[in-house]
Amino acid sequence: MKLNCIIIDDEPLAIKLLKGFVERTPFLELRATYLDPMEALTAITSDIHLVFLDINMPGITGLELSKFIHQPTRIIFTTAYKEFAFESYEVQALDYLLKPISYTKFLNAVNRGKEHFEQVEAVAAANAPAPKVPAENQDYIFVKCEFKQVRVDLDNILFVSGMRDYVRIHLKGQKLPITALSTMKAMEEKLKEPRFMRVHRSYIVAMDKIESVERNCISINGEVIPVSSINLDHFNELLK
Repeated sequence: MKLNCIIIDDEPLAIKLLKGFVERTPFLELRATYLDPMEALTAITSDIHLVFLDINMPGITGLELSKFIHQPTRIIFTTAYKEFAFESYEVQALDYLLKPISYTKFLNAVNRGKEHFEQVEAVAAANAPAPKVPAENQDYIFVKCEFKQVRVDLDNILFVSGMRDYVRIHLKGQKLPITALSTMKAMEEKLKEPRFMRVHRSYIVAMDKIESVERNCISINGEVIPVSSINLDHFNELLK
């Protein structure tokens, strides 16, 4: 991943050195450099990963400025004064580079930054909700059966019959139905028209599994299923 960074230092030569280091490092992208720390503060947005921040600057010190920089942005302090090291860790700096800075030490620090943001990205990806499959493209559902979630392929469903807080899912090529903890309303939301239809308060049928229709009765796999009078007109429309 690319890390966006800015450099804040009141010494132009120090900025030039760090800018050269950034340009040598493939995963770093330099957004800007600043001699004025207060001007830099307005540029530190959530898309800035790293700030290379000098400590001893006129007007406001890097330590004072760091208190206005919030995560996810991380700070790497750059200074000629080793006595600030302890204070830098109090503000949870990612690293502390003592001037004159070698490229090796610089690279060690930014590699720590890269590892940090890769871990953050990995955790976010792991916790992200799985993308929902649009109902018209979904070819399976999961139902709660005893203490586990069971996958049911839509193409195998013949019909669903309801019994209070449970439903029975009758499947092609399977003698016994699956008994699942669900209401008919919840199943109706999963089994969408026009592929399925709730033809009766106690039945949802797979329209492509209907073998015959006689008056207000459907035959599926040898079972006779009633169509309620209130649903009959809509059912006939779906059959066309």
